[in-house]
Amino acid sequence: MKIGILQPGLVPDVILEEVGDYDTQFHALLDGHGFEFETWKVVNGDFPDGPDAADGWLITGSRHGAYEDHPWMAPLEELIRAIHAAGKPLIGVCFGHQVIAQALGGKVEKSDKGWVIGPTLYKYPDSTRLVNAWHQDQVTELPPGAEVVASSEKCRNAAILYPGHAYTVQPHPEFRRNYVDSLIEHRAPGVVPAELIEDAKTKLEMPLDSGDVGAQFARFFKEKRL
Repeated sequence: MKIGILQPGLVPDVILEEVGDYDTQFHALLDGHGFEFETWKVVNGDFPDGPDAADGWLITGSRHGAYEDHPWMAPLEELIRAIHAAGKPLIGVCFGHQVIAQALGGKVEKSDKGWVIGPTLYKYPDSTRLVNAWHQDQVTELPPGAEVVASSEKCRNAAILYPGHAYTVQPHPEFRRNYVDSLIEHRAPGVVPAELIEDAKTKLEMPLDSGDVGAQFARFFKEKRL
């Protein structure tokens, strides 16, 4: 099964060599599930011909906001709607989570809850999962037909299911400790409040449930169910 990765952002050069780009992080997360991958860096204007270029689709994170005006944003939203209409399985993470909601009729805004960074606890109907996060924006209004399947203390719409078509999450199951550590060192100072940085540092050694989320992604790609 071929998974098309749509990449609307680039890992900062200062940490790229150490942690890899967004797409390679997802290769690692989904390793062992029998997928092959092809990446389109939509942030650079590189787009597939259409939904049939892959069997399933994944939209990664980005430093950009879904509500920002970029030349590639409208074509990305158009492609999302085409993938959705074609019934191809679609997964979105962080920015991907947000832009899918926006493209399908929801709303994305900077949250009055502020930044969420580092290991964060998410409540699902039958479990809780600790997953890395790094965001300030959130989905504040759901698209028609969307269902919330996980929430956190600061993020009500943390995982959204579009039955039979798409599944999206606000946190970053692909982020390993070294990546969050590098973000804290190179991106957080002067942007994220100091107390949140220190709190995240105290949690970096905690065991994560990222593998469970990766398995959930794999199941959704293959069976369109959680």
